[in-house]
Amino acid sequence: MRAVLAWMALAMCLSGAAGAQTLRIGIGADPNMLDPARSSGFVERVVFTALCDRLVDIGPDLAFRPELATAWTWEEGGHVLRMTIRSDGRFHDGTALDAAAVKVNLDRYRTAPESLRRSELRPVTAVEAPDSRTVVIKLSEPYAPLLSVLSDRAGMILSPAALARLGARISEDPVCSGPFRLVRRVAQERIELERVPEHWNAANIHVQRLLILPIPDNNVRLLNLRAGQLDLIERIAPSDVESARRAPRMVVREATSIAYQLLYINQAGALRDPRLRRAFELSIDRGIINDVALQGLFVPNNQPEPPGTAFHFADLPLPRRDVAAARALVREAGVANPEFALLVPNSPVESQVAEIMQSMAAEAGLRVRIITMEASSIVTRANARQYDMAFGIWSGRADPDGNIAAWVASDGFLNRTGYANAAVDSAFLGARQATDQATRQRLYRDAAAQWLEDRPLMILYHYRWFWGLRAGVTGFEPSPDGLIRFSGLRLPPG
Repeated sequence: MRAVLAWMALAMCLSGAAGAQTLRIGIGADPNMLDPARSSGFVERVVFTALCDRLVDIGPDLAFRPELATAWTWEEGGHVLRMTIRSDGRFHDGTALDAAAVKVNLDRYRTAPESLRRSELRPVTAVEAPDSRTVVIKLSEPYAPLLSVLSDRAGMILSPAALARLGARISEDPVCSGPFRLVRRVAQERIELERVPEHWNAANIHVQRLLILPIPDNNVRLLNLRAGQLDLIERIAPSDVESARRAPRMVVREATSIAYQLLYINQAGALRDPRLRRAFELSIDRGIINDVALQGLFVPNNQPEPPGTAFHFADLPLPRRDVAAARALVREAGVANPEFALLVPNSPVESQVAEIMQSMAAEAGLRVRIITMEASSIVTRANARQYDMAFGIWSGRADPDGNIAAWVASDGFLNRTGYANAAVDSAFLGARQATDQATRQRLYRDAAAQWLEDRPLMILYHYRWFWGLRAGVTGFEPSPDGLIRFSGLRLPPG
């Protein structure tokens, strides 16, 4: 009944908002913060792809490609990155996008107290704009992940005029330079954007408006697509993939993913004893979770890089389930009837995964209390360290540093656990400064061996991305990072 009521409300909402040239998109959660400096949620990146151009983009092959920066070169042994800024970029408020604007944004990201990008840009010592088209980024040491960092939120450039006008309230009206500008946002309901005719890539943007609707329930999202109320949805639930493939008026597109699902753990919470964290991991079976909740479509894993890739370490394998060993650890910890709360987003898939783990952990003497809430509320609770364990999703980055350091480095912007280990930090620092792959592999492996033992987080599985499209929607290009690129997307005629 709840799903039907949600569908009816959404249908009424859509009937008045959608026109022939409106692309209607269903996403899995309501974005928490539309300010690239403070954003940390995956769905925010989906919105930003429409709203904010980045200095560098990533292709389906995970290779870097030009966006606001049309060219770049490394100089002075990796201590300087020189970028050429396109001459036809403009912000949505009509002001010019030039090197000076890039400098304003990079300086904000690396120095502003509210910025979560500071740790990502820590090696940057200065940003210069010697002329209107040239940006020079100076580094204290070579920093291999920098291009990957600039292909994400730290590379999104906002209007300096809007920043000066709104300051910390920029998330209310993020004025960027992407192919669409923000028209209206109603929290928990919709985000409306319109095409920017002056955009440098406007010739390849074929829809006039975007209507982005947060619909956490996978079933409701899919129901609205099948009913023709939506044109595109992200993250079809694994249990629905086969039926969606057979549906007559929709198409499923998919891609191998660099995204993973994880559990992160408050080091000062109910699982502060490392024996209890280890007991929990030994109580669960990732393979069974994948088979039962995910239809066997995802990849069980304990590391941030997918198996078979250069920075996945086969000698650090998945722990096998061992309930007897888990029980022994619980007894050794000496905590009577150990219990902890698990924060779970209000999604049927994550809820089922949580329930399976709850049942498994109970066999080892661990009581898991599931608390379901909006994804943005989980982030708020986690950032305040008011939790024991929480679900998280990481959409993946092209550089290995971006797939783990943000979570477990002591200064990582996603370090919501309070974890700090000098050996891990040292390994990350060395890997960032290295230019050869063998050295980087050795150092990331050293870091992984330590944090896997300490367990500030536990990776459960790597995703496979599944999108649903209304029949006739063309030009969609699946990407391993799970984001929707709007260039080339077309609605069916009529």
